[in-house]
Amino acid sequence: MRSAKTILATALFVGTLDISAALIQYYSRTGKAPFRPVLFFVASGLLGKSAYSSGDIILLAGLLIHYCIAATFTALFFLLVAQQPFARQHRLLTGILYGALVWMIMNLVVLPLTAAQPLPKTVSSVAIGMGILILCIGLPLALVANTRQERQPSAIRTV
Repeated sequence: MRSAKTILATALFVGTLDISAALIQYYSRTGKAPFRPVLFFVASGLLGKSAYSSGDIILLAGLLIHYCIAATFTALFFLLVAQQPFARQHRLLTGILYGALVWMIMNLVVLPLTAAQPLPKTVSSVAIGMGILILCIGLPLALVANTRQERQPSAIRTV
């Protein structure tokens, strides 16, 4: 039960960091209010173009989808990565690699399979997107997992 709470709390934390970064990036790039376009884009992965002409409930759907994705990557990290000796010994490198992996999975596998309109991939957009996921997902996950490990006696270290 404690592990599920840790995963959920961490997913909410990294999900909030990531969506905040997406909103800030959109605003800095366009100067326009970011909530509708960003959350409609997320929802369009399931709903296609109709998400953009839907009402405000789609904003909540986009946010829920975003947090579900964050929870999935958080759970995968705790279940598959955090237990590895390499991850515990090299948390900074692990966070960087995991953030880059999340970007690759989302942009090269997941998004192409959804109904969302493809995003243009330039060198700068890839660098910014990957940097955001490293800073907002990978590194926080690695640090939280390591902190959690340090608090537990070695005989009962579990996720």
